[in-house]
Amino acid sequence: MDPVIIVGAGPVGLTLALALARQEVPCVVLDEGPGKDEPRAARTVVLREDTAALIERLTGVPLDQVGAQWAGWRSVRRKQVMREVFFDGSEPVPLHIAQHVLTGLLRSALADERLVKIAVESRLDGIEQEPSGVTAHTRGPKGTWWRGSYLVGCDGPRSTVRKLQDIRFPGRTAVERHAVAALRTELPWHNEALLHRVPPWRMSGPSAGEITARPLPDGVWRLDWLLPPGKDLVTPELLLTRIRETLAGWAGGSTPPYELLDTGVHTVHHRLARRWRAERVFLAGDAAHLLGALGTHGLDEGLRDADNLAWKLALAWHHGPHEALLDSYQAERRAVVAARLRAADQALPLLRGGGGLRSYVPGSSRGHDALLTDGHLGQGQLGAPGAYADSPLAPGPLEGEVPVDTPPGAPVTDVRVTAEDGTFVRLSDRLGRGALLVVLIAPGTGVWERKHWARAGIMPRLAAAVTALPHPAELLVAENYPGAAAHTVLLVRPDGHLVTAFAGVRPEDLYAAAEATVGGPAKAQAGAGASAGSP
Repeated sequence: MDPVIIVGAGPVGLTLALALARQEVPCVVLDEGPGKDEPRAARTVVLREDTAALIERLTGVPLDQVGAQWAGWRSVRRKQVMREVFFDGSEPVPLHIAQHVLTGLLRSALADERLVKIAVESRLDGIEQEPSGVTAHTRGPKGTWWRGSYLVGCDGPRSTVRKLQDIRFPGRTAVERHAVAALRTELPWHNEALLHRVPPWRMSGPSAGEITARPLPDGVWRLDWLLPPGKDLVTPELLLTRIRETLAGWAGGSTPPYELLDTGVHTVHHRLARRWRAERVFLAGDAAHLLGALGTHGLDEGLRDADNLAWKLALAWHHGPHEALLDSYQAERRAVVAARLRAADQALPLLRGGGGLRSYVPGSSRGHDALLTDGHLGQGQLGAPGAYADSPLAPGPLEGEVPVDTPPGAPVTDVRVTAEDGTFVRLSDRLGRGALLVVLIAPGTGVWERKHWARAGIMPRLAAAVTALPHPAELLVAENYPGAAAHTVLLVRPDGHLVTAFAGVRPEDLYAAAEATVGGPAKAQAGAGASAGSP
């Protein structure tokens, strides 16, 4: 089989390449740049718990060593603290990291991958498809033809892949604009992120009255000033004045010392590609969607695209076309991102529409801050990881199903489990390997060696059922799981989303659920690819 061609060497493309290599799928990454990223202190990303865990699993590097985990979050309106959150380890903590540091980690991990080739200075300018594969042409010093089994466009907002496949990219332009500065200084909030709305001091130049401060390592902060609608020019002089006024306002007097490291203007667009699949060509990340208003961060969704697509491409690469499985990538991911965009678009008029709503709804300012907090912290409709409740891969009703605290289609809770070799690991550590996970909830097993319970009770029957599944699966045992009774059996996808839960061992139901999860038998999908690229 030919390798998978990945166009674009940003965080999403590099993550997808690593995820595929971990599942023994060869890849070629077409990088139009020189193979390294320019350090930009003001170009940063915020990762939620699930996406940070994905990067750590793929690179083997704890991200809190190179990024900043926030100690807390506060939302302030004028001089009043509206909302305050302190992270004590009981809830997900956002992680703030410079993008060039993130891509550097991914590139370092890929340097040791024998299955991945990165072709630098290779700019895509042509794609040809046929039933057995896809061919890409690149221009540059080493322009050539590349042959692949599939091609994934991770090449950003101006995606060449999307344009070559004639896929529309409708949406809204310049939903928000922010002036951005990265500087080294001391702020009154140690390692706590801040959203300050309508600051009490007068701001020079055009201002929409909202400032965000996010900590980075080594005393560096990224500050964002929301700009009013329009195309007002942000001059260096105006930005320096804005920095001094903001720091003085927070310090309660004179401007404290600071070192300016980088500046920029960040423009947020909201767009969603009509199709994310055209036969053997897929879109992911900013090539498929743009979002980021109200504190949300598009890279989270791009990394979730890569996680969702990797195991499906790997299964098709190793075991032959599973068209229903490959089609499910668009069905699942596009629905989640579309819902996120709808939620943001519905909230924008309320949050950015001046005082209209406030004059009618008492206490609405607190509701506004709660919405913004959801976006910034990755919670609620604006930021929480999406669930695939209506996935085409969801099995039909099965007699032995029981509810747990995780709804079907939602990401599973990361609990401690015992692996087949008897070691204790986190459930998240077993994700991304291409195998389904079958988790038995068995209280008390954690205090005994595996040899004492592996052959007792229902374990032999469950082990036999797992061995007989239509796709490779790993059997794990957990002491407990939220909302699950003893002897509950969970079926989990390779990307960590719950398929279903059963009361006890039900081999036929488990087999049916597993078969649905991988899109049904490959032979049943013959000829389906002809319609896969239709609008």
